[in-house]
Amino acid sequence: MTVKTKVRRAVKNKDDTMGRFSVDLELANNDDVALFRRGLLAADQVRRVKVRGVVDTGATRLVIPAAVAKQLGVPKAGKINARYADGRKRVRELVDGVHLELLGRSSVFKAAVEPKRDSALIGAIVLEDLDFLVDPMLQRLYPRDPKMIVSELE
Repeated sequence: MTVKTKVRRAVKNKDDTMGRFSVDLELANNDDVALFRRGLLAADQVRRVKVRGVVDTGATRLVIPAAVAKQLGVPKAGKINARYADGRKRVRELVDGVHLELLGRSSVFKAAVEPKRDSALIGAIVLEDLDFLVDPMLQRLYPRDPKMIVSELE
């Protein structure tokens, strides 16, 4: 095998994983978080869960396992048409009020619910809202500005 062939294979294998990698995050019921902030709920009563999340730059939104949606007790917000990378299409539940915390940043999102998932899926809406840049080569997220979220207004 030539050096050129080895390099080509290494680059191909690296490309197969680009844009998808795992991070740890915390999800909570935003209604509980709001009650805690107002002093109406104890911290240990906030429904929250730590999960593994797969960062996927080709995905649109936050997707959570059905078991996590149930554990958090987040309200249903309708249905969406989901289109998968392999071309399949399905109708999925949408829930509201998912408080997501990742690398010191947090926001509240609607999330699609996947019955058989065991990890969350972090898509472009989450990445954009929290102002994370993706380094696919090092497989990591980092904030555009470590001090604060930058928002493009025009």
